[in-house]
Amino acid sequence: MSRTIITIETDDKIWLEQKSRQSKQSMAELIRKAIGEMRKREESHFKALLDQTAGIWKHGDGLQYQQDIRGEWER
Repeated sequence: MSRTIITIETDDKIWLEQKSRQSKQSMAELIRKAIGEMRKREESHFKALLDQTAGIWKHGDGLQYQQDIRGEWER
């Protein structure tokens, strides 16, 4: 684990302190959990996009197509 310093709005700091007391967790723990949840949500969103677009290209080898198109730029 590494350590970092962040700057947050005063209202957010007050809210975080209250939440920390209510949940009996440190502010650092709450921040770590929030970051973890945000990361999971974004990674699952990315995976969902990949799943939704998998197999869309139906015209042969996509990599070969890209190379052919880009090859035209050099001609």
